[in-house]
Amino acid sequence: MAFFEFSVLSIIHSLLTLNSPESMRILVTGGAGFIGSHLIDRLMSQGHEVICLDNFYTGNKANLLQWLNHPYFELVRHDVTDPIRLEVDQIYHLACPASPVHYQYNPVKTIKTNVMGTLNMLGLAKRVKARFLLASTSEVYGDPEIHPQVEEYRGNVNPIGIRSCYDEGKRVAETLAFDYHRQNDVEIRVARIFNTYGPRMLENDGRVVSNFVAQALKGNAVTVYGDGSQTRSFCYVSDLVEGLMRLMNGDHIGPINLGNPEEYTILQLAQTVQEMVNPGSELRFEPLPQDDPRRRKPDITRARSWLGWQPTIPLREGLKSTIEDFRTRIAVENSGQPLDMVSSPNA
Repeated sequence: MAFFEFSVLSIIHSLLTLNSPESMRILVTGGAGFIGSHLIDRLMSQGHEVICLDNFYTGNKANLLQWLNHPYFELVRHDVTDPIRLEVDQIYHLACPASPVHYQYNPVKTIKTNVMGTLNMLGLAKRVKARFLLASTSEVYGDPEIHPQVEEYRGNVNPIGIRSCYDEGKRVAETLAFDYHRQNDVEIRVARIFNTYGPRMLENDGRVVSNFVAQALKGNAVTVYGDGSQTRSFCYVSDLVEGLMRLMNGDHIGPINLGNPEEYTILQLAQTVQEMVNPGSELRFEPLPQDDPRRRKPDITRARSWLGWQPTIPLREGLKSTIEDFRTRIAVENSGQPLDMVSSPNA
């Protein structure tokens, strides 16, 4: 009965808002993933018609359960390395595995996704005159020699290292976006996304927040690579989504850094998660992976002045929601119950 009531209310809401002058038909590639699914939640809540493309390599249909029967949501299993013909007003191009574990598993496929996938989506944007937003990354800065990183910085990337399939792939994607803009007048927006965390992160994606939270909840040692002195900045996913939407609907092309300028050492993060989840868990130190950046912190002057955007969720508050989401999913896994039968309180 509750699901039926939700569906009826959703349909009524959409009928009232879809035909408003502000409503659009929006494509989100990689929309079943961590960031993409949160973006779709926002777009649907605003009354837009949304098409989600995902090949489900790292995406999960469970992230979109609340929208699957909605009349203005469409989920298409599709790999962006293959062309597709659609009619849309905006394209948020998020499709690409973003964690080292996943993008290094098949590095050639990662490069194809960044290059061929971006070419296909830019070609679609050109054909239908849609505005195109590229979800680029702070990895274009590599292991930066300036700190914090400003958008004018051209980076320090190893072009033949194990991370280069992603780092250089995103650099090429940015090149393609700007060339389509200059040559074909495609409306583009380019966001350079820094470390983002929150509910729906994959437990096994190898990123530092998900690693620490999952390990602590399961009673395992929390693994710190190196001595933990390397730094990162952590932006909660709802803040990031707000930044992406402001960039898409604003007047500035970019590139624009989107991330939290508060900087933490990896050891500080490990100790915070340890304290919040399992103070008795031990810390284990392992060798630092190849080409792992020593420092990473965005300069968000452009985002503040051009978009009126800055993060609002403190780290501990965001970690609390993330931990509860992980706790729910791990409990479901341990019970043997399908995840799609249980809704996370933070989903």
